[in-house]
Amino acid sequence: MTVDSRRSWFEAHEATRRPLWLVLLEGRYQGWLSFQSFYGRPAYDGVAEVSLYLERSAQGRGLGKKVLAQALAMAPALHLHTLLGFIFGHNEPSLQLFFRLGFVKWGHLPEVANMDGLMRDLLILGRKV
Repeated sequence: MTVDSRRSWFEAHEATRRPLWLVLLEGRYQGWLSFQSFYGRPAYDGVAEVSLYLERSAQGRGLGKKVLAQALAMAPALHLHTLLGFIFGHNEPSLQLFFRLGFVKWGHLPEVANMDGLMRDLLILGRKV
């Protein structure tokens, strides 16, 4: 992945509507969390997909829970009433994190992602805030 390949994704984030947060611990980069608009129609302005990435060395230390909880707390200030998570069905740690924070399964798209020749399911998790 290159910086140029992610430039439009980065530029789509606005600090006041759809922020992109760095996850830092003791001043060091550990990952990121982003809010992305869901479906570009005005009727969905109150809905955002939340994505969370943590470096492998940062996983299992409670950072994901803290950052996702902060995203839930910040959502109303961003004029959001619903958060969605799109998570691969085999990603049990991420699924459990979202479930622990009150997300529920709203959709299941079987074998829609080709990951290195393996067809993977995508689960859609949602939560009202």
